[in-house]
Amino acid sequence: MTSAATGSNPSDTDRCPCRSGDLFGACCGPRLSGATPAPTAETLMRSRYTAFAVGDTDYLLRSWHPRTRPRRLTLDPDQRWLLLEVLRTEHGGPFDDTGVVEFRAHYRAAGGRGSLHEASRFSRVEGRWVYVDGDITE
Repeated sequence: MTSAATGSNPSDTDRCPCRSGDLFGACCGPRLSGATPAPTAETLMRSRYTAFAVGDTDYLLRSWHPRTRPRRLTLDPDQRWLLLEVLRTEHGGPFDDTGVVEFRAHYRAAGGRGSLHEASRFSRVEGRWVYVDGDITE
Protein backbone atom coordinates (compact mmCIF):
# COMPACT_ATOMS: atom_id res chain seq x y z
CA MET A 1 0.00 0.00 0.00
CA THR A 2 1.53 3.25 -1.02
CA SER A 3 -1.08 5.79 -0.09
CA ALA A 4 -3.86 6.47 2.35
CA ALA A 5 -6.01 9.08 3.94
CA THR A 6 -4.64 11.21 6.70
CA GLY A 7 -6.75 11.29 9.78
CA SER A 8 -6.69 10.69 13.47
CA ASN A 9 -6.56 7.50 15.46
CA PRO A 10 -9.87 5.99 16.53
CA SER A 11 -10.66 6.03 20.22
CA ASP A 12 -9.76 2.95 22.24
CA THR A 13 -13.44 1.96 22.35
CA ASP A 14 -13.99 2.12 18.56
CA ARG A 15 -13.79 -1.02 16.44
CA CYS A 16 -10.32 -1.39 14.97
CA PRO A 17 -10.00 -0.39 11.28
CA CYS A 18 -8.23 -3.72 10.56
CA ARG A 19 -11.59 -5.44 11.07
CA SER A 20 -10.27 -8.01 13.51
CA GLY A 21 -13.45 -7.56 15.52
CA ASP A 22 -11.51 -6.15 18.48
CA LEU A 23 -11.55 -2.64 19.84
CA PHE A 24 -8.78 -0.30 18.68
CA GLY A 25 -7.38 -0.04 22.22
CA ALA A 26 -6.96 -3.82 22.42
CA CYS A 27 -5.87 -4.37 18.83
CA CYS A 28 -3.79 -2.01 16.67
CA GLY A 29 -3.78 0.97 19.04
CA PRO A 30 -0.97 -0.35 21.28
CA ARG A 31 1.09 -1.20 18.18
CA LEU A 32 0.74 2.26 16.64
CA SER A 33 1.60 3.94 19.95
CA GLY A 34 4.68 1.73 20.37
CA ALA A 35 3.40 0.30 23.66
CA THR A 36 3.24 -3.31 22.45
CA PRO A 37 5.14 -4.91 19.55
CA ALA A 38 3.32 -7.16 17.10
CA PRO A 39 3.64 -10.82 18.16
CA THR A 40 3.08 -12.17 14.62
CA ALA A 41 3.54 -11.09 11.02
CA GLU A 42 -0.25 -10.96 10.55
CA THR A 43 -0.64 -8.70 13.57
CA LEU A 44 2.00 -6.37 12.14
CA MET A 45 0.31 -6.39 8.73
CA ARG A 46 -3.05 -5.52 10.34
CA SER A 47 -1.47 -2.67 12.29
CA ARG A 48 0.18 -1.34 9.12
CA TYR A 49 -3.19 -1.41 7.34
CA THR A 50 -4.64 0.57 10.26
CA ALA A 51 -1.73 3.02 10.03
CA PHE A 52 -2.54 3.58 6.35
CA ALA A 53 -6.22 4.03 7.23
CA VAL A 54 -5.48 6.70 9.86
CA GLY A 55 -2.50 8.28 8.09
CA ASP A 56 0.20 7.32 10.61
CA THR A 57 3.35 7.60 8.46
CA ASP A 58 5.64 7.51 11.50
CA TYR A 59 4.43 4.02 12.41
CA LEU A 60 4.65 2.85 8.81
CA LEU A 61 8.27 3.92 8.58
CA ARG A 62 9.14 2.48 12.03
CA SER A 63 7.64 -0.89 11.09
CA TRP A 64 9.47 -1.09 7.73
CA HIS A 65 12.68 -3.12 7.35
CA PRO A 66 15.69 -0.75 7.41
CA ARG A 67 17.01 -2.28 4.18
CA THR A 68 13.82 -1.55 2.17
CA ARG A 69 12.33 1.43 4.05
CA PRO A 70 11.90 4.63 2.02
CA ARG A 71 13.39 7.83 3.45
CA ARG A 72 9.96 9.39 3.61
CA LEU A 73 6.41 8.42 2.82
CA THR A 74 3.69 10.67 1.44
CA LEU A 75 0.12 9.44 1.78
CA ASP A 76 -2.70 10.32 -0.61
CA PRO A 77 -5.23 12.42 1.37
CA ASP A 78 -8.02 11.47 -1.07
CA GLN A 79 -7.65 7.73 -0.55
CA ARG A 80 -9.84 6.06 2.11
CA TRP A 81 -9.12 2.49 3.17
CA LEU A 82 -12.43 0.69 3.67
CA LEU A 83 -11.88 -3.02 4.31
CA LEU A 84 -9.08 -5.49 4.93
CA GLU A 85 -9.32 -9.18 4.02
CA VAL A 86 -6.53 -11.49 5.17
CA LEU A 87 -6.41 -14.28 2.58
CA ARG A 88 -3.59 -16.47 3.93
CA THR A 89 -0.58 -16.53 6.18
CA GLU A 90 2.58 -18.58 5.78
CA HIS A 91 4.81 -18.84 8.85
CA GLY A 92 5.13 -15.52 10.69
CA GLY A 93 4.20 -16.94 14.07
CA PRO A 94 5.70 -16.22 17.49
CA PHE A 95 8.55 -18.72 16.92
CA ASP A 96 9.31 -17.85 13.26
CA ASP A 97 11.81 -15.35 11.87
CA THR A 98 10.05 -14.77 8.54
CA GLY A 99 6.51 -14.84 7.28
CA VAL A 100 4.16 -14.01 4.42
CA VAL A 101 0.69 -12.50 4.72
CA GLU A 102 -1.50 -12.29 1.64
CA PHE A 103 -4.29 -9.75 1.83
CA ARG A 104 -6.74 -7.67 -0.17
CA ALA A 105 -7.32 -4.09 0.97
CA HIS A 106 -10.28 -2.20 -0.47
CA TYR A 107 -10.24 1.58 -0.89
CA ARG A 108 -12.08 4.56 -2.32
CA ALA A 109 -10.19 7.30 -4.15
CA ALA A 110 -10.99 10.19 -6.49
CA GLY A 111 -11.18 7.75 -9.42
CA GLY A 112 -13.61 5.40 -7.68
CA ARG A 113 -13.27 2.19 -5.71
CA GLY A 114 -10.46 -0.32 -6.01
CA SER A 115 -8.47 -2.92 -4.15
CA LEU A 116 -4.86 -3.81 -3.51
CA HIS A 117 -3.97 -7.51 -3.49
CA GLU A 118 -0.51 -8.19 -2.07
CA ALA A 119 1.57 -11.01 -0.63
CA SER A 120 3.71 -9.16 1.93
CA ARG A 121 6.97 -10.50 3.31
CA PHE A 122 7.96 -9.90 6.93
CA SER A 123 11.01 -10.66 9.03
CA ARG A 124 12.28 -10.05 12.52
CA VAL A 125 14.89 -7.37 13.16
CA GLU A 126 16.22 -7.20 16.72
CA GLY A 127 13.29 -9.34 17.86
CA ARG A 128 10.55 -7.20 16.25
CA TRP A 129 8.47 -7.97 13.18
CA VAL A 130 8.99 -5.58 10.26
CA TYR A 131 7.60 -5.31 6.75
CA VAL A 132 10.21 -6.19 4.11
CA ASP A 133 8.40 -5.96 0.76
CA GLY A 134 5.58 -7.53 -1.20
CA ASP A 135 4.33 -8.81 -4.52
CA ILE A 136 1.25 -7.05 -5.83
CA THR A 137 -1.23 -9.18 -7.76
CA GLU A 138 -3.65 -7.63 -10.22
